[in-house]
Order: sequence, then C-alpha cells, then structure tokens
Amino acid sequence: MKKFIGYAVLVLIAVVFIGTAVFLYNKSQEKPVTYTSDAAFKTTIVKKTVAVGKVIPRREVEIKSQVSGVVEKLYVTAGQNVNKGDIIAKITLAPNMVMLNQAESQLETAKLNLQNATVEFERQKKLFAEKLISASEYNKFLLNYDLQKEAVTSAENNLLLMKSGATKKSDKVSNMIPATVTGMVLDLPFKEGAFIVETSSFGAGTTIATLADMNDMIFEGMVDESEVGKIREGMELVLDVGALEGEPFTATLEYISPKGVTDQGTIKFQIRAAVKLSDKLFLRSNYSANADIVLDKKENVVAINEGNLIVEEKAQFVEIETGPQKFEKRAVKTGISDGINIEIVEGLKEGDKVKHR
Repeated sequence: MKKFIGYAVLVLIAVVFIGTAVFLYNKSQEKPVTYTSDAAFKTTIVKKTVAVGKVIPRREVEIKSQVSGVVEKLYVTAGQNVNKGDIIAKITLAPNMVMLNQAESQLETAKLNLQNATVEFERQKKLFAEKLISASEYNKFLLNYDLQKEAVTSAENNLLLMKSGATKKSDKVSNMIPATVTGMVLDLPFKEGAFIVETSSFGAGTTIATLADMNDMIFEGMVDESEVGKIREGMELVLDVGALEGEPFTATLEYISPKGVTDQGTIKFQIRAAVKLSDKLFLRSNYSANADIVLDKKENVVAINEGNLIVEEKAQFVEIETGPQKFEKRAVKTGISDGINIEIVEGLKEGDKVKHR
C-alpha cells in the first residue's frame, strides 16, 4: 500500500512538472501577427489652408469735434443707422479763457477804431460835399471806414463762434456734430456730460462716435509663409464665423500683403477678402473667423489613407495584399493630399487592398 502511494505521488509530481514545462513553452512562443487591410476607394480630395482672422467693416470712420466742450446731448445710439449730415451730438462750448479774453479785447479795439473812423469819415464827407477835397482823398477815408466796419463784424463773429459755436450769418453750427458718412453707429465712447477735446494740429481730438457701412464687410486674417505662395487674388474663401456655427459665408480674396510680419516666431502675411453677406444673418464688426482657402481640388479620384503610404527616400510604396496575410511592396505615384487621404495617380485601382499601418 505504501509503495502504491509512493508511485502515485511520483506520477503526480511528474504530471505537474510536464504540465508546467508545456505551459511555459507555449507562453514563450510569439503569437503570429495578423494584419488588417484597407481598400483603395474613390473620393473627392480638397487641399486647403486655413487663415485665422476677423470680420470687419471695410471702412470705419471716427467722428470728432472741431470744438472743445461738454457733450450736452447725444442724438443717436449704438446700432442705429444714420445718413451723412445727420446730427450725432451737441457740444456745450468751453472756450479757452485766455483766447476768450483776447477775442473780447479785439472786439472792443475794433469798435474804438470804428468810432474814430466814423468821426473822420463824416468830417471828410462834408469837405468833399463842399468840394474842398478831391475824390481820391475822400475815397481813402471811405475805404478805411468800410474796413473798420468789417473788422468789428469779424471780431463779433469770432467772439460768437467761441461762445455759441456759430456766427450771425452762418447756417452751420460748429458745436452740432454731424455724421460725415452714411452708415451704422458702432460705438459711442463717451456719455452725455463727458468733456471732449477739439481736433487740432496738436492732436487728433476726442472721438465722439464711430461709424461704418455694415453692408461692405471684409475678412482680415493671416496666412503662413509656407502657404502664401499658393494663393492668389480672386480665390474663393469659405468663412467659419465662431459666433454663427454651421452658417458659413463665402468671400473673394482681394489683397495679399507684399510684406510679412513676425507672429509667434513665424512669418505671416496679411490677407483681405470681400465677404458675401447673407440676408438672414447679421455680421457684427470684429467677429472672429477662420477662412478655408481651397488650393486644389480633385473629384472622383482613387485614394488611400495617407498613413498607409510608405516613403523611402524619394520613392513611395504601399504593401498590397496578394493573398491571406500575404503582402508585397508596390511603387505608387501620388497626387494631392488633404492631410488624411492622398490621391493615387498610378499603381492602384479602386478596391485594391493595402496593408493597414
């Protein structure tokens, strides 16, 4: 009985040892690699570049005042359409006190000169009537009298202009600020009660309003130097406006800058394109947008996933399936690529299977 138990233990140990050895052997053997394949297919490939920028009016006009003072009244609001000549704002004048004092002094001086000229003119007029002086002598005093009257009128107008913004005979008022173009009011930087500075040779002055024609919009963006040589004026752009998802706009490229600028370490060139507006959607100024510029387009061409292409030096290959898990290398000639799929000009036909890489 003891011998039987001993034999049984030995057999059990042998079985465990052999089983372990078989398991370890099988585990050490690599499983055969199974490759998948992708079929060549026909599709449309569009090669394009993307320009990042914004949509803006072609022309924005800043309305400034010719006089300094306080904004008494604003007659428009942002978003309102105005015509050329419409009044934007009224300014309560705040003239320079030194200049005002000079204007008042000039008026008093002109009045005194006129009084003296009047007295002398009346005396010479009597002498001329009595034929005691010649006509030429009389005309000198008449001219001086007329000049002094004009000097008074000019001084009065100058003082009125400084105080009220208008002269006696003027049909235009300098403290009433008109729109210089027809368009939409984009911005009113200052509210009623704010002090503004006049435009002069010493400074641009305070902007009262910004106007723009919102029916003439352009896309303004930047293109990388590696792509700028592939685009030209007249090309069509497809605009993706971030605020209007799913509603693309088209535009026509009309300007490519001749000079590049450095942007985050790369050279980029500014472009502008005229936007074709939609009757249903309103494009606001400074909407951010991406523009797809179509560089090339091929329809109904044989293509494969670009990741399945093998590039060795200047040659291009694919591994074509010749049988179950059997592949052979074949040279191909490629065309355009959209970054995902690449056109196969020669070497493959639709339905040919190539190794998935």
